[in-house]
Amino acid sequence: MAKTATTRQKAILRKYSRNVKFLMTLVSVCAIVLTLPKQAKFSYDIEKGKIWNEKELISPYNFAILKSPQEIESDERAVLASITPIYQLDDELSNREREGFKNDFAVKWHSAGLSDRQRTEYLDEGDQLLKDVYDRGVVNLNTKYQQGAENYQVTILDKNVATEKNTADLLTKEQALAYCDHALSQQKDLDKAFLLDLISNRLQPNLTFDSKLTSRLEKEAVDNLSTTRGMVQKGDVIVAKGSVVNDDTYQRLESYKKAFEDNVRTTGDPRLVLLGQFLLVSIMITLLMVFLYLFRRDIYEDNRLVSLILLVVTAMLFALSMAIKLELPNLYYIPYCIVPIIIRILFDTRLALNIHLLVVLIAGFFVPNSFEFAYFELTAGMVSIYSIKNLIRREQFLISALIITATYFAAFLGISFIREGSLRTIDWMDFLPFVVSVLLTLLAYPLIYLFEKVFAITSDITLIELTNTNAPLLREMAFSAPGTFQHSLQVANLAENAIYTIGGNALLVRAGALYHDIGKLENPLYFIENQSGFNPHDRLQYQESAQIIIGHVRKGVELARKANIPEIVIDFIRTHHGDTRVDYFYQSFLKNFPEKFVDENTFRYPSPIPFSKEGGVLMLADSVEAASRALKEPDEKSIADLVDRIVKYKLDQNQLSDSNITLKEIETIKTIFKRMLMSIYHVRIDY
Repeated sequence: MAKTATTRQKAILRKYSRNVKFLMTLVSVCAIVLTLPKQAKFSYDIEKGKIWNEKELISPYNFAILKSPQEIESDERAVLASITPIYQLDDELSNREREGFKNDFAVKWHSAGLSDRQRTEYLDEGDQLLKDVYDRGVVNLNTKYQQGAENYQVTILDKNVATEKNTADLLTKEQALAYCDHALSQQKDLDKAFLLDLISNRLQPNLTFDSKLTSRLEKEAVDNLSTTRGMVQKGDVIVAKGSVVNDDTYQRLESYKKAFEDNVRTTGDPRLVLLGQFLLVSIMITLLMVFLYLFRRDIYEDNRLVSLILLVVTAMLFALSMAIKLELPNLYYIPYCIVPIIIRILFDTRLALNIHLLVVLIAGFFVPNSFEFAYFELTAGMVSIYSIKNLIRREQFLISALIITATYFAAFLGISFIREGSLRTIDWMDFLPFVVSVLLTLLAYPLIYLFEKVFAITSDITLIELTNTNAPLLREMAFSAPGTFQHSLQVANLAENAIYTIGGNALLVRAGALYHDIGKLENPLYFIENQSGFNPHDRLQYQESAQIIIGHVRKGVELARKANIPEIVIDFIRTHHGDTRVDYFYQSFLKNFPEKFVDENTFRYPSPIPFSKEGGVLMLADSVEAASRALKEPDEKSIADLVDRIVKYKLDQNQLSDSNITLKEIETIKTIFKRMLMSIYHVRIDY
């Protein structure tokens, strides 16, 4: 009952597959459009140093010319330099410290051992010095405002009355003490050390820097700065055709762009902007679906894979939209190359390149200098795809990252030379976003693992792990069925070389070859390559022997699924014998029991025939390698005849009719098999 329900569910899914695909496509388009910035696109790309090849640009309205960041920074420095720091005068401090001096004097006078006749003279002299110092002003200098010179202008507030002074007219604590020392040195009849000690304890700054008020004045001054310089009147020429976009022209164009965007934001119809974005994104997604339908029908028919592709595309454009809305300092921080890498590893090169092209084209509508952006990202994306064309080692990710960085750097230099015309004026910090982008691209590795698990996809990375001969099933085969293990290794070498030459997934066919006979682990001695003299088939009927041989396919599928081997590899186990007969036992039965009726299906593999180029090559390699072991004296002729005979037999039995292998490719496969078998059996070739 459960099986019937499952079958019914699958039938329903197949029936409504097209509707589901359309719904996923529509959801993806809507999700992308809803997250994209809702503003009209400025019609021109502005690049400093380039020739203006567009038509003469006439201003359609009045607009102010914005100052460049360098001009604004220069104005800010100038206005900040004009703001004098504010110091608050504490006029009560002088009285407190003078009163404190008198108290200290009274305490220490009796122990000083000085003449009482001079007591008043000492007291008056110390008090007068403190008064003179505090009347002049004691201050702590602020290094922020010295700017290479010791003194600077200050504003002193005394009960909200401002007075402009220079710190040269004021005293620091050290200068005040030196002033007192000098004054006391003129009084020969007074003990300078006694008074100087008392005075030094009563010297404190009575002018305090008011950072809050100063900062507020500086902020107000900066805020009141104008961000524009001059106006462009309606009808004025913004830039003439054929002229160079110099600094001034560049600023006029940037100002016009800002005015255009502000004008559209207030007067444009947001519904039309939304409709335009919907049309553009719809075209992109439709082209993607058409590509899948025409060139990758296997992916198009699998909604699970289609949903993964749409998810990756939508996520990347969503990340771009968020970066724009959050006003990321530089949009090149986003790892655009992560999309082609993920698609290349999970699918193929053509699809990765197609998707990356479409994503960059859409992104170009919403980033500044879209042509420059497209050049950077298209070249880097192509390099990322080409650098991992044949992924056979994990370190290729790091190598790919280095190559992408080098590509970005070369493009960065080229564009900088065109724009600046000088090596000295290049701001090397502008390259930092590209480095960060490449580092973030390495996140593709964990994302690929996540997508594999969630969407049940087998990537080249998983195949690399499977082809490791220390994998559990292969290690068990090496110990329990060493003959089968050696046979599998030879088949893997034959099939891999053949598929690499005619075109196909060499890593996939190698994995399939290594695991295609794991079903023999159940009864290894019933297979001739594992026997050493004793043959258990001698005690069995021909039908029983045939069923044991045929059963290794079913058992192989069970063992593979139990070990979580991907279905794409299990397909090689199911199809490597197709629906051929176990001819040895079939012919033996006919020879020994000619009078008996024989059910041919008893001697025939029930599995499907290979339905991929890789599966067809594996079938041929398996049959050729197994048959070559029976050659008593292998030489060039016997090997060539053997390969020709087996391939012809498979063709006559229609075993390759679903494999998409051409006759030309079959001839290539035969040539490779002959050459490799002669090398294996050390056959000398006549010259």
